Amino acid sequence: MEFTVPDLAEVDLDRVLKSLADPHRRRVVLELLEDTSGAERACSSFDLPVSKSTRTHHWRALREAGLIRQRDAGNGTYVRLRLDEFDARFPGLLSTIAGL
Repeated sequence: MEFTVPDLAEVDLDRVLKSLADPHRRRVVLELLEDTSGAERACSSFDLPVSKSTRTHHWRALREAGLIRQRDAGNGTYVRLRLDEFDARFPGLLSTIAGL
């Protein structure tokens, strides 16, 4: 099951920047940017030093900001950065944030 994400035309830049202001969420996005294949990654593979409920909050904030796609696959949840879509809406924003 894939979680609902906003259409990129509806993504608000303020919400994106607020989401990326949190160092844990920014770190997740930067790790996803490092993988140039754009492959999906297990949410549990991220070393976030926070409780499970806080992790859930971070995933929801990134998803609702339009930055990620997330899907539930039985006993695991997987995440993928919406890089191509996002770059079409906000060209160069993520690479600028990443310092690339």
